[in-house]
Amino acid sequence: MTENKPGRAEEAQEEAPEAEAAVGCTDATPPPASAERSGVSRRALIGWTGGALAVGAGAAGGVAAAVTTSEKDTGTRVTTHAVPFEGAHQAGIATPVQDRLHFVAFDVTTDDRAKLVRLLQQWTAAARAMTQGQPVGLGAVGGIAEAPPDDTGEALGLPAANLTLTIGFGPTLFVKDNKDRFGIAARRPVALADLPPFPADNLDPARSGGDICVQACADDPQVAVHAIRNLARIGFGTVAVRWSQLGFGKTSSTTPDAQTPRNLFGFKDGTRNIAGTETERLDRHVWARAEDGSDWMDGGSYLVARRIRMHIETWDRTPLGEQEDIIGRDKNEGAPIGASGEHDDVPLKALKDNAHVRLSHPDSNDGVTILRRGYSFVDGSDGLGRLDAGLFFIAYQRDPRHGFIPLQQKLASQDSLNEYIQHVGSALFACPPGVRGPDDYWGRTLFG
Repeated sequence: MTENKPGRAEEAQEEAPEAEAAVGCTDATPPPASAERSGVSRRALIGWTGGALAVGAGAAGGVAAAVTTSEKDTGTRVTTHAVPFEGAHQAGIATPVQDRLHFVAFDVTTDDRAKLVRLLQQWTAAARAMTQGQPVGLGAVGGIAEAPPDDTGEALGLPAANLTLTIGFGPTLFVKDNKDRFGIAARRPVALADLPPFPADNLDPARSGGDICVQACADDPQVAVHAIRNLARIGFGTVAVRWSQLGFGKTSSTTPDAQTPRNLFGFKDGTRNIAGTETERLDRHVWARAEDGSDWMDGGSYLVARRIRMHIETWDRTPLGEQEDIIGRDKNEGAPIGASGEHDDVPLKALKDNAHVRLSHPDSNDGVTILRRGYSFVDGSDGLGRLDAGLFFIAYQRDPRHGFIPLQQKLASQDSLNEYIQHVGSALFACPPGVRGPDDYWGRTLFG
């Protein structure tokens, strides 16, 4: 729930042709049917559990068509598009924000570096397949009856739905309980410092931290859940789920022509977010560089995740005028108080000193700017008739020491919105650069 400077660049939705969608996705040939019938392990044949990365995303056959997407005034999109998996940066950061989220944090349960690297290679192959609308390995059906299928199957018949998968490494992957399990302690970026405690935090350890995270975003919730489920299944014995979060109704947009989403308080959120087409601002505020101190993070970014409980019932009894003063924006149009249009410059002096927009605006924070990909959540009730609901806040930045941390320190101590929210979960991850080519894998710059 922060304010970033406006992006005026026109949206340039990338549309991959069918041939491009197939790149890196048909690099393994399925074993012959006779081998399937023989009872020989399919995984042994394709190297799924101990061999080359050549298990292509398209091993089950077929090319996932990348169908043209269209952005309407409402921000809705056709959900059959396949977002390219490979690139200088991971997809899912500056990519147009999808409607659904499944975020998971894993703990690594092995001390074997080779086993962890092998898992990252397997995950990369699976991610390449699923983001192109293809099954994992040889798929969910048609295999031998005596072995579990390579894919869980709930996405059978569903398109790619703009699925993106983004991985990050937490501080505890580098050192945990004073132990350098994987020989990478010296490569921990200085920017991956533990987040400091903030006033009024009430963090649940069971919803915080983690060695590795994966963010799955898609325009179909089943596609996102399918992706995380398969990664968790593949990782059995090497990683275990620490916590996870489902999200819906994106609360920010990286496509400047799309309608600004609303959060559960009913206000437009992320009006001045960085646009995915604003290359200069992304380079300045989002993408890490080798000269920042960690060469393996060149082209990556730092992810801060915060589970923010919103006291819905208290907010709903607050007068409209007071709500608008707390936020600093008109609830209908989204215009800053003292202005007429949502995207008008914010007249900071017209806002109350402790208004959220005033405190979070870059002009109030020496230009601090982050890229947001937040989602709403409703996780039932707390047993007292109150919704367990709020904002799963996700922010990407070049360095959290100069991004989220100083911004949150100000908000946590001064924001009048604090009466209605509480941060109950927290995590920080270093997201490496994108995968380049069929022999690359998530984290190769760190482990290779």
